[in-house]
Amino acid sequence: MLRRRAPAVCTAAVAVGALALAGLTGTASADPSPASPAAPVAGAGRLSPGLIEAMRRDLGLTADGARARIGAESRAAASAAGLRHSLGAGFGGARVSGDAAELTVATTDAADTARITAAGARAVVVAHSLAELTSAKAALDRVARQRTPKDVPAWYVDVRTNRVVVEAGRSAAAESFLAVAGVPRALVTVRQATGQPRTFTDLRGGDAYYMNGTGRCSIGFPVKRGTQGGFVSAGHCGTPGVTTSGYNQQAQVSFQGSTFPGRDYSWVAANTGWTPRPLVNGYGNGDVTVTGSTEALEGSSVCRSGSTTGWHCGTVQQRNSSVTYQEGTVSGVTRTNVCAEPGDSGGSFISGSQAQGVTSGGTGNCSQGGTTYFQPVNPALQAYGLTLVTSGTPTDPPTDPTDPRPRTPPRGVRHVPRPRRPLLRGPADQPQDPAQGGPGGHRGPAVRRDRGGAGP
Repeated sequence: MLRRRAPAVCTAAVAVGALALAGLTGTASADPSPASPAAPVAGAGRLSPGLIEAMRRDLGLTADGARARIGAESRAAASAAGLRHSLGAGFGGARVSGDAAELTVATTDAADTARITAAGARAVVVAHSLAELTSAKAALDRVARQRTPKDVPAWYVDVRTNRVVVEAGRSAAAESFLAVAGVPRALVTVRQATGQPRTFTDLRGGDAYYMNGTGRCSIGFPVKRGTQGGFVSAGHCGTPGVTTSGYNQQAQVSFQGSTFPGRDYSWVAANTGWTPRPLVNGYGNGDVTVTGSTEALEGSSVCRSGSTTGWHCGTVQQRNSSVTYQEGTVSGVTRTNVCAEPGDSGGSFISGSQAQGVTSGGTGNCSQGGTTYFQPVNPALQAYGLTLVTSGTPTDPPTDPTDPRPRTPPRGVRHVPRPRRPLLRGPADQPQDPAQGGPGGHRGPAVRRDRGGAGP
């Protein structure tokens, strides 16, 4: 695991993701009608200046163009959810393309094309259903859980090509992996791997926090478990019992749960000095308010906040990917072309105002670009019985984590007004710009430190 070390701190990492296609939740009509291009999208007009600026820089969009794209992507996700339901076993996946977020939906049955076009989407007929491709990838995942494949750093379902893509350093390694898993070669495209992924090791989403006073990670999203506040992050940041402190070095409490490898999520409880807020750090450009966790379609815009490089944006490439780090294989992550660097691990991935996931790892950097994977947030919430803190979440008085079990608030608990300060900040905390060498952004020489199981 790649880490950074400063005079008193070193760097570690993380986290999160959510609802539509390949695992959509919610309800939709069996035969959705075309979404109106002018239909309003909740929150689209209240996007953070920081998110807008990052989309301008990384995606070449104007402010109006960014708002229009996020609105179109939201409408496309709703249409795709309804079509997935109505197409049933023949559904071959969905994706959006271009700044207008034009929706393409695949089916194995040519008779379904009229239904797809009637919903305002482009229809394509493919050989394999999404279920068939997902089943093939699951077979590869089962083999990887038993033994980490050598020279095969990543594999995923690619909706656009209607194939399972296996990235390998050697073609022979890929062929051996497929043979052991019993996956038909006709379902797979083998591509040359461009690098070996690593975790990005270094309480508002995107803020820095420290483990045992040494390693640094970034917060994913604030959460609650009953009245207990805290946040989700990456599993490789720490194991249960590891103590944490905020970016101002004030004590938070400790990791309550962690999974890595296999998955890459964790949750950390915070004491009463920290109040979870529905915000993601905008790094000098205004914080982003979190309103939900609806999963963005492949091809959608997505932005990341992290304590080393701040805001960066790109697009969702493939969901339900698997990636092999030095510590083992992590499955169920989402592959993006957003850049990241050590210290950004655990930071927030967000599309518009919808929480997507926490930074896991990847290749490249923010000078030359690269590939970054995030762990979707909804599975993390479900694993630990957590509730994402959003703009509609009631603010109950926080409690100390003396009991890890979920608790319900006592009758008559008074909701207190939301402070205007950002989420999960300590009482004496003053924001510092990581670019100015604040505690969330100090960079030191990279060192490598390995440890078994979950954690940095």
